[in-house]
Amino acid sequence: MKPGMWTTLRALSVVVVLCLVIIPVHSFAAPDAGFTTFIASLWPEAQQAGISRKTFDEVTHGLEPDYKLPDLILPGRPATGAPSQAEFVQVPADYVKEASIIRLAGEGQRLLQKHRATLIAIEQRFGVPATIILAIWGRETDYGRYGLPYDGIRVLATQAYVGRRKDQYRGEFIAALKLIERGDVSRKDLRVSWGGATGLTQFLPSELDKHGVDFDGDGRVDIWKSVPDALASAAQQLTNKGWQRGLRWAYEVRAPANADCTMGVPEVTRPIGEWIRAGFIPVRGEKLSAAEQAQSASLLQPEGIYGPAFLTTKNYFVIKEYNFSDLYVLFVGHLSDRMANAQPFATPWSASNQLRSTDVEAMQRHLTRLGLYADKMDGKAGMKTRAALGAYQKSAGLKVDCWPSETVLRAMNAR
Repeated sequence: MKPGMWTTLRALSVVVVLCLVIIPVHSFAAPDAGFTTFIASLWPEAQQAGISRKTFDEVTHGLEPDYKLPDLILPGRPATGAPSQAEFVQVPADYVKEASIIRLAGEGQRLLQKHRATLIAIEQRFGVPATIILAIWGRETDYGRYGLPYDGIRVLATQAYVGRRKDQYRGEFIAALKLIERGDVSRKDLRVSWGGATGLTQFLPSELDKHGVDFDGDGRVDIWKSVPDALASAAQQLTNKGWQRGLRWAYEVRAPANADCTMGVPEVTRPIGEWIRAGFIPVRGEKLSAAEQAQSASLLQPEGIYGPAFLTTKNYFVIKEYNFSDLYVLFVGHLSDRMANAQPFATPWSASNQLRSTDVEAMQRHLTRLGLYADKMDGKAGMKTRAALGAYQKSAGLKVDCWPSETVLRAMNAR
């Protein structure tokens, strides 16, 4: 052997060893057999939905679960739970932040001009104002600036396998395969949030299957790269869920000092004129027409007796079908208004604190035991939770403000 060959061989040996060290261990790990079997079991359902064997095999080849996702139930591990969404853990002043509204409204005004012809056509066809659709786009993905971080097929398959809502995500997985089968989106471009929503205006695959619109006429529904398709699909979804043409989403009002905040639930509706006669006066001296006063509305006080109050129309609850959070609807509705009018809410938000979700859930359990609350125990202080808290405050002789506070929590824990 020539001199220097030993040196070369030793160097090669070192390289091989280093390669073995730096290759991730999971590269040699056996596939997750249970997950693989589960995916294979979905083929008959996919076939029935019109998915070809070729598409199914290509999409699921080498698919691995993502056990780092939230909201999973994993044997031998503590429940992960859903992440704390800003809509449910932030106080209104932090969620409907003025600086964000100003920035998004300015960009929305620019996009209103850029996509003017498309937005006019969408409004004429579906009856949904251009500013509402732009506000949804702005809230969901910052007008497309926010890149969705997850592999859609992997997320939906994992959630269908070990998620808390397996049946729902099983359907979403099949719906996603249909999108790929039709050529609406490629496997690579199907990026989603951890919950599986996708596209510029954030649709679950099943919702896109029901409400998607090919508005640019290229033969496919593309809410990932086609602004006309994304905005028209959002408009059609609102229309299909009951949007009423020409009806505002809400009116900001000043509540009278003696207002009963426990009335702030969707089930308590009155004509707007009756609310006005009861002392709920539109802000800034706004005068409503007879037709507006005849419209039915519910009372919304997002911070209980603190902060702004609103009379919400049926269209408010249609937007809520897009996202169940009251703060989400307020953000979208107010952002829409700000594209046409620069005025902020007339009543400022208070500096209230938001309790942890676990504390709110403990309150909900207590209210349920007392027969004051009959909705989901989800740790979210929505309309029904706030109204139930107000009812409890009445019965316990506490100040009635319909807001989950440390004072109310201590009173409940003392009993």
